[in-house]
Amino acid sequence: MTAQEEIYQKAEELSSEFNYKTKEVSIILAAGHGKRIKSHRSKMLHAIWGTPTVERVFNASNQGIPSVNSILVVGIKAMDVMSVIGKRPQTLFAYQAEQKGTGHAVQVALEKIEAKKFNGSVFLFPGDMGLINKETVAMFRDEFLKSKSDMMVLTGIYEGNPADNSYGRIIRAKEKDVKGNPCGSDCGRVIEIKEHKDILSLPDDKPYLLKYKGRTFSYTKQELIENREFNSGVYAFDFKKLVSEIKNLSSENVQNEIYITDLIALFNKSGYSVSAISPDDHNVVMGFNDKSVLKEMENIFRKKVYDKLKNIIEIDDNEDFFIDESVVDHILELDKAGTPLDIRIGKGVYIGKGVQLNYNLELKKNVFVDGNVIFGKNVHVWENVHLSTFMHQKFVIGDGVEILWGDIIKGNIEIGENTKIESSVNMTGSDAFPLRIGKHVLIKGTSYIFGCTIEDDIFIEHSVLIKKKINKLVKRNGEIQRIRFFLPMPSGIDAIENL
Repeated sequence: MTAQEEIYQKAEELSSEFNYKTKEVSIILAAGHGKRIKSHRSKMLHAIWGTPTVERVFNASNQGIPSVNSILVVGIKAMDVMSVIGKRPQTLFAYQAEQKGTGHAVQVALEKIEAKKFNGSVFLFPGDMGLINKETVAMFRDEFLKSKSDMMVLTGIYEGNPADNSYGRIIRAKEKDVKGNPCGSDCGRVIEIKEHKDILSLPDDKPYLLKYKGRTFSYTKQELIENREFNSGVYAFDFKKLVSEIKNLSSENVQNEIYITDLIALFNKSGYSVSAISPDDHNVVMGFNDKSVLKEMENIFRKKVYDKLKNIIEIDDNEDFFIDESVVDHILELDKAGTPLDIRIGKGVYIGKGVQLNYNLELKKNVFVDGNVIFGKNVHVWENVHLSTFMHQKFVIGDGVEILWGDIIKGNIEIGENTKIESSVNMTGSDAFPLRIGKHVLIKGTSYIFGCTIEDDIFIEHSVLIKKKINKLVKRNGEIQRIRFFLPMPSGIDAIENL
């Protein structure tokens, strides 16, 4: 089986049934690699705040348009992109074997829909728009349906130097045509989207002329370059009209590609209505082609997270922290209860998916927490501690626990209340041998503990304990037996000799 045949087979395996009862479908373009990103990974798999951009677009589309069908167009690194999304209800994959432009990608996607069975709206999203959210998608959908337009474009306003704007420009009808006649109600209508590279290839000394509803409008090359309204790559279409016009797209341009943007001219020529709308937050329409813009998008997302939390919990460094969105949502829910949280997050702290925070929690500098780690109340974790689980495991930390500098604690674990784990301790619990630590336990020194059961009130120092039961042994004088300097018998000693 060839590589292409494997991709087609995988796309078929992961695709689910198209629901023809619903009247809306989203097409997500995720076929490109992104040469300027300079990475072996697909551009679509680069993450914004821990989530690949293509997954962010998919989630925004599904949350913003209830019961929508989804078609993801994959191409370069197709297997990797499909694996991120996986098999989901009402989600299909279409393989664009040859990269011939956005218009061609949409043609490939439409082949997945039986035209006789579907009559509704098509929404189109680029897979690298990692800041788009469900609110923007819902607004765009609602505006399209209210407008009764045949096509709608979501546009952005470029705030930097127009010469650096590589997006396609939105060209609208002017107040007057070339003859000086006012254009009346057609003023401001979208006539065309002109790609940046095609604008740069225009002659400097000749105006660019466009015909619209029997009128001719004139634009200079510089005027087009300085136009700040740009095409985000997000569109809405009437399905039947899209199908009728998309076959007329051509590749007569600088890139020799089939542009989806050329549909505007085709729709206008056929007398169909084309409208445009911009979101209030223009950051949501950002896409990226290089690492610097990707970093800028990450910083924008971090600021949004910080703004949500800054008056609820303490974050020592608003430019150096990570809190997964699911954890952010949980913090917001806790705050609604009305009790102050008293949570403090140190510089460089990472809190991943699945973590459950609690009241009066302090995570000091560079603490890493990921997986199903459940904190009790009044827990303090000192610098450079690592706490984590595998996806199916659970790590429960009781009330009043303190974990000191540099400890590494991973896996299937329970730590009882008011236990203290001092610095330089490494502990692990597996599925077969979970680690269970009782209440009021003190573990210190360079200790390693794996898969043990430790009863309440135990003192452990400088010991290696593997799959042991540590009992609470009370001596005649009332003291509890301490565990110190316990080491198992060495293995492999015959391979060691003195120098």
